[in-house]
Amino acid sequence: MSAEAHTSTEYIKHHLQNLTYGQLPAGYTRSDGEVLRHSTWTIAHSPQEAKDMGFMAINLDTMGFSIVLGAIFLYFFRKAARIADSGVPGGLQNFVEWVVEFIDSSVRGSFTGRNPMVAPLALTIFIWIFLMNLLDLLPIDWIPGLSGLLGLPYLKAVATTDPNATFGMSLTVFALVLYYSFRMKGVGGFLGELTLQPFGKWGMPANLLLEGVNLIAKPVSLALRLFGNMYAGEMIFILIAIMFSGGVVLAVTGGVLQWAWAVFHILIITLQAFIFMTLTIVYLDMAHQEHH
Repeated sequence: MSAEAHTSTEYIKHHLQNLTYGQLPAGYTRSDGEVLRHSTWTIAHSPQEAKDMGFMAINLDTMGFSIVLGAIFLYFFRKAARIADSGVPGGLQNFVEWVVEFIDSSVRGSFTGRNPMVAPLALTIFIWIFLMNLLDLLPIDWIPGLSGLLGLPYLKAVATTDPNATFGMSLTVFALVLYYSFRMKGVGGFLGELTLQPFGKWGMPANLLLEGVNLIAKPVSLALRLFGNMYAGEMIFILIAIMFSGGVVLAVTGGVLQWAWAVFHILIITLQAFIFMTLTIVYLDMAHQEHH
């Protein structure tokens, strides 16, 4: 029983570990017993090594899959724009036009200002996050199994289950919110919102606390919502996959559960991309509004 638990634990850890590249200091003892003579940039061969690499480490699989999926998105949408015809449209053009109209209606419904950047940003966020989430529907062992064929210790496909990716996107949105807040309202107007609302000039300390927390909560909640939902979804797939090693009855049950969860997960991956996009539009709309 302990051996089974150990195997299940190692299975879960392997599937949740990113392919991390970073620097290990001189004198560091690696997981295979090797002692580094010099400070070395290398790929982590264990979760502990990845942790010890610190802040400057980079998750190669997160970067690789997100960049490739972004390139795929740009390629097909650019191709649709190039072959666009006023006559009878093809399947790709129909799909792209439908997505663009959907995003455009979402922006019109949530954004009251005028900014030609918002709609393209919303389109990019929705499609990019949806494609990253979509990889969660691949059989759970395919991508980690590919790591062995490539000679890599780990390989994790779903970039949105990495908080580095979700915080990277949310902080970029937050930077745009701050930029347009200062641009549209000026330094005085923005600081006035932070210090004078909702209790007026006599409640400045309380105003600053409340509004400051509200401001910082935007990127944090944006990142953690996407990460938490996708991480939980991937964990459920992994736990269901463990059932296949528990005999015929558990394997059949696991197959049914995996199918059911995959169907339900289609809604989750789409909804999470839509929520991230919608909140981005709303936050930018708030940045464009001036309160008096």
